[in-house]
Amino acid sequence: MRMGCMSACVTVALACSAFGQQPAGTGQGAGVKQSGPSSTDANKTAASKAAGSGTADKKLEDLLESKIQASWEAFKKKDKKAYAEFLADDFMAVEEDGKGERTKTQVLREVDQSVVHDFRVQLFRMDRISADAVLMTYENFIQFPPGAGVRFERIFISEIWVKRNGEWKSWRYQATKVK
Repeated sequence: MRMGCMSACVTVALACSAFGQQPAGTGQGAGVKQSGPSSTDANKTAASKAAGSGTADKKLEDLLESKIQASWEAFKKKDKKAYAEFLADDFMAVEEDGKGERTKTQVLREVDQSVVHDFRVQLFRMDRISADAVLMTYENFIQFPPGAGVRFERIFISEIWVKRNGEWKSWRYQATKVK
């Protein structure tokens, strides 16, 4: 069974790579005159579209970084109302404590119990999932109050942000403690 699956995967991979190849004897330099824009022009157009998309992506990444920063600030200040504004209604979180999945309501109940004294979010990375969804990954270095059992904690976080009704909201949250 395993060999059959592996053979099927290899066949599909080879077929996909074949579709990406340009057939021999076509295109510039093959003695065929093309009408319309040259492939060089098409490449320039694709590059300018990609550059424009890169600018839009950078703006979106900056926006989401600021939202993440502000959401952590609201959490630190125990401002439930402000924190809730960053979360989608069907938000789900898996936190570093190993207690399983939490709904938006459960997470908001925990805000009052927060002992975050300070934090530093950094090392952001954004990966587009679709036009209305992105994966944000980052590191958070959390400081707890003097006298707390644990003074510092470093966690890696992955969040899926979705655009709903014109606003970006955190939809899924996964945190992993770094030892």
